[in-house]
Amino acid sequence: MAIISREQIVEGLVKILGEEQVITDEQVLKDSSIDRYRKYEQVCEVYTQPIPAAVVYVKTPEQVSEVLTFANDNEINVVPRTGHSAIEGGLETALKDSVVIDGSMMNKVLKVDEYNMQVTCQCGVPLQDLDDMLRERGLTTGHSPQSKPLAQIGGLVATRSIGQFSTLYGGIEDMIVGMEAVFPNGKICRIKNVPRRAAGPDIRHIICGNEGALCFITEVTLKLFKWQPENNRYIGFKLDNDQMKLGFDCLLEVMVAGYRPSFARLYDAPDAQQHFSSWLEEDKAILIWMAEGPANITKAIEEGIKEMMYKHPELEEVDPKLIEKWYSGLNWGPEQIAQEREEIKATHNIGITTEVSGSWDNIYEIYKTACDRILAEVPDMTLMGGHSSHSYINGTNMYFVYYYNVVDCAPEEEINKYHDRINQIICEQVIKYGGSIVHHHGLGKARAKYAPQEYGSSYYMLKTLKQAFDPNGIMNMGTLIPLRK
Repeated sequence: MAIISREQIVEGLVKILGEEQVITDEQVLKDSSIDRYRKYEQVCEVYTQPIPAAVVYVKTPEQVSEVLTFANDNEINVVPRTGHSAIEGGLETALKDSVVIDGSMMNKVLKVDEYNMQVTCQCGVPLQDLDDMLRERGLTTGHSPQSKPLAQIGGLVATRSIGQFSTLYGGIEDMIVGMEAVFPNGKICRIKNVPRRAAGPDIRHIICGNEGALCFITEVTLKLFKWQPENNRYIGFKLDNDQMKLGFDCLLEVMVAGYRPSFARLYDAPDAQQHFSSWLEEDKAILIWMAEGPANITKAIEEGIKEMMYKHPELEEVDPKLIEKWYSGLNWGPEQIAQEREEIKATHNIGITTEVSGSWDNIYEIYKTACDRILAEVPDMTLMGGHSSHSYINGTNMYFVYYYNVVDCAPEEEINKYHDRINQIICEQVIKYGGSIVHHHGLGKARAKYAPQEYGSSYYMLKTLKQAFDPNGIMNMGTLIPLRK
């Protein structure tokens, strides 16, 4: 809780940044108190979280430093953000008179280094703009989350995000070369750009995934890759929905064999109908892959995967052109979000996701038991399913997808009756079977309450990091470390 008044907070910020960069418009403040985790409240324009004192737009690392120093001296909770596309409550202002620090005006691409295959940009650079510019040069970051039209670089790094082509390129943590960040005491720290080093722990990982709870990311250098879409190959096989265990085993086979398609996915029948209903039977699940890169490599990947899948008589191959058509419309931008809001208003039916990960020997049990429990224990469900979309040599993720009608429920009650209950069931089943409760969206505030169970004995390390870097508790409180009741 701040030790100065709301008015004094605004006055202090104006003194640092000037009036133009300090926003106190009531609607902006309300919209900045939540993110898309509270989707139904947002649509109904009901705001249950403390409204921030101000939203400030910073333009330089030095301005970030001054604002954080002011907040630290006066014990003001700050919530860092860039693209404002979070969906796990990480951007909620959980404490009274918080300040939202927005880095979206720090939007310069500082250097495209084609010789060393890396690009350096400020935190507010939109990923879509960056990759569009790079693709004109025949390059790509390889990072392509569904939020690509909305997301900005700082937030992607802060949430340890992953893209749809992760099976080839890895997550954002695999792409980071170096970074700059500002800590609560105003200290600006730069991690230099080198391909690898063994000079102690990899301190990039203190910053990557910190979710604004340790520092504010101002600059990032990412690896670059050649972009060769003309060589893409698409592969698809359908199977009966009661054979999802076989589907997971097929993903395992491909990964263990050493093939690296850019995406490898398994959709169960309920989720598949959202994407392929124009040609896929209602009771069918589907396996899909895309191979990306040099032509001789993509050809070998396509042939290798098909050879393995042909050994399973339960699978039926589908026309690759159908997979290619689906692939062209994956991402969500402002238009899709606006359309979704109108649909929720009209139908009071909401679709949400929760993503987790597990080893090959427990992912099916996580998937099956969580789906069964939700259908049995949560009312008004209209769809329960999911897909695996990020695979590794030793396991995969599960993206639960669920829809429910909001029935006999005020907007501020919806999250407790439905969304939090579904999240709880999923987290309980994941912890029971030994997986991770979050694969790539971040803990936010929605899943922070499960952090002690997620981390086990290593929770000590997370708490120690928080205490060391943020001793006054001003950085995005309630994220990573749950708030005390």
